[in-house]
Amino acid sequence: MLKGFGRRLLGALGIATATGAAIAPQAAEARNAPALWSVSDADTTVYLFGTIHLLPEHYQWRSPALDKAVNQSQELVVETLVDDKNPQALVSTLMQMALASGLPPIDQRVDPSKRAALDAAIAKSGIPKVALDRMKTWAAAFMLLGDQFRDMGLKAGEGVEPVLKSSFTSEGKPIGQLETNAEQLGFFDSLPEKAQRALLEGAVDSPKASSDQFNAMLSSWQHGDVKAIARSFNHDLAASPELRDALLKRRNANWARWIEQRMKQPGSVMIAVGAGHLAGDDSVVDLLKRDGLHVHRVQ
Repeated sequence: MLKGFGRRLLGALGIATATGAAIAPQAAEARNAPALWSVSDADTTVYLFGTIHLLPEHYQWRSPALDKAVNQSQELVVETLVDDKNPQALVSTLMQMALASGLPPIDQRVDPSKRAALDAAIAKSGIPKVALDRMKTWAAAFMLLGDQFRDMGLKAGEGVEPVLKSSFTSEGKPIGQLETNAEQLGFFDSLPEKAQRALLEGAVDSPKASSDQFNAMLSSWQHGDVKAIARSFNHDLAASPELRDALLKRRNANWARWIEQRMKQPGSVMIAVGAGHLAGDDSVVDLLKRDGLHVHRVQ
């Protein structure tokens, strides 16, 4: 169950791992487009847009309603910012957290039935097995999932955030973050070992299984089907309250508090975060409504 969540998780975190199956481009329309909300009072508007960080090349998801919100927003805020001019800073942070001594060999951290697939994935990645032996399980999964995403035709540069960042940058509008790189990677680092191993096994799943699961998630997102997105994430996390608490509930609560504080300042801002954070019980949208804020579904 949690194996499929591995792909959803990396597709829902702001640090994307993919560069470069095929999924046909679609035209986004207001009635058939990713969900967008606004939170507003007399002098402040915060737009909430649920994203997918990894998308196929030329996949069309923008709509007139979203473009209007982008134009009206004075600032963009994403989950975390990766410094494109200094990617080594992220790599350094990752390596500081990823390496540990006394770990079992990487092939002992998957079910025996998965070892052949793991060996094949390692060989394809070009990463020395001895290097993966020294990595915590989540980090090894992180490395191997990059190849899996590439095989599916997914590209980080085609994801929602890079496109939005480009739009805001071209207009000279500032871009902020809700979490640092270290804070976001820390959510992986805090996962129970059982969940980490599920992520690793998911990283070596067959291309067809991976594509089928991603296509279902993509369809729900493209159609703005918030209930389907919520069902997917809630199902994957049902067996692990610790996982749900670490990856969704605590982060959603932090972000809802950030938005409530931001509502005290006039102006307009767009917040773009993984779609799973805006769907279902304990989502950012749900928490804001509970606190009495006016939340309106724009599309």
